[in-house]
Amino acid sequence: MDDVTARHNEKMKRIKAARDEIMKTKTEEKGLIVVHTGAGKGKSSSAFGMIMRCIAHGMPCAVVQFIKGTWDTGEKTFLRDRFAEECRFFVSGEGFTWETQDRERDVAAARAGWDIAKDQIRDPDIRFVLLDEINIALRYDYLDIDEVVEFLLTEKPEMTHVVLTGRNAKPELIEAADLVTEMSLVKHPFRDGVKAQAGVEF
Repeated sequence: MDDVTARHNEKMKRIKAARDEIMKTKTEEKGLIVVHTGAGKGKSSSAFGMIMRCIAHGMPCAVVQFIKGTWDTGEKTFLRDRFAEECRFFVSGEGFTWETQDRERDVAAARAGWDIAKDQIRDPDIRFVLLDEINIALRYDYLDIDEVVEFLLTEKPEMTHVVLTGRNAKPELIEAADLVTEMSLVKHPFRDGVKAQAGVEF
């Protein structure tokens, strides 16, 4: 064994020993409140990756999609066509706010979606609920942030995971969450005139 390999192996042993000590203190299990926010791409994509994990682990899940409405997304088609028993999929929005041009309809759609979301979160058979783009509905005050946070903190079953996506997550939600990831935008083809691409954006 050469010196480089020996030094590497010794370093890895020290790291593993330290890591093992840390892991001894991590014993709690709980249903997490997870927020994916930020201006960068990947918020919903990451959350739908978690849906795939849940299906693989035999964990029943549900998606409530806000804002996107009738937009024909790949994830909606995939889950409804192939995993309808493992994952319930609900669409509450009628489209992006600049398309509907009707605040009352947008508020009504968001409220209807939130009612569905509460039912899915309360359901003891469901282990994971994705509230896709709910942060947009919260940002425009279509939903009351205090009501949403209070429900998550007081009525969400102990072992149910809930993921909330969308840019501009409100501070109250970030404070209540267990895990928050902010996607940062470095570069995007839209700025160069490239429209959303199937399989990448939707």
